[in-house]
Amino acid sequence: MIKIAGVKFKTAGKIYDFKSSAFVLKEGDRVIVETDQGLGFGTIAISPVEIEDNEKKLKQIVRVATKEDFLKREEIKKIEQEAFDFCIRCIDDLDLFMNLFSVESTFDQKKLTFFYTADGRIDFRGLIKLLVKEFSIRIEMRQVGIRNLSKHCGGLGKCGREICCASFMHTFEPVSIKMAKEQGLSLNPTKISGVCGRLMCCLTYENETYKRLKKKMPKLGKKITLEEGKGIVVRQNVLKESVTIRLEDNTEIEKKTKNCTT
Repeated sequence: MIKIAGVKFKTAGKIYDFKSSAFVLKEGDRVIVETDQGLGFGTIAISPVEIEDNEKKLKQIVRVATKEDFLKREEIKKIEQEAFDFCIRCIDDLDLFMNLFSVESTFDQKKLTFFYTADGRIDFRGLIKLLVKEFSIRIEMRQVGIRNLSKHCGGLGKCGREICCASFMHTFEPVSIKMAKEQGLSLNPTKISGVCGRLMCCLTYENETYKRLKKKMPKLGKKITLEEGKGIVVRQNVLKESVTIRLEDNTEIEKKTKNCTT
């Protein structure tokens, strides 16, 4: 048996499993962990649990964060800001078409990662030379999608709440225009797109429910026989599980799906 805990490095970041050994930890505790990139400063997202040793190679929680670790983290934030400002000046000087939006340092300060978006491939060899000369540590340039930019920067959605990707979503799920059609939403891009310009992630939340409920409902244009007479389905209210039927005399009535017969 081994004890593992879930650790995340950002507010809505992905949760990773780490061996917690004999540490007494609870959700919200700050810890120093081993990662493939070096030491990392993370937060316990899932309290330690015992599992069977499945021989899966997991990294180790090194220690519970100390007062010195918190002070060091503040120093690292200053270094990240300095690196960001310097890189922006270099991008302008080299006339590169890229949007730098974040710089992250490993906790042991052995590597700086520069996150950016761009429309295509960027030749940043000259930029890397300037960064290495300035900071004398390992440099990584990482191009990410526009959704990652929104996740990092945050913002408010059309609902008036903080955007999902920045507040609680760990990963991005595929979103399609078919989901908007399934839910009877307007296909106007300005109404179903998020701050990133892509389809809103929340289109996925109720999609399976709509698909399941619509299977039980008569389709639009279906001929229906009721006590009131014959008619056709002109509207569906999926969440109420009802349909609006236009009778032969052009009057409309609303009926629960279970009360309709074909």
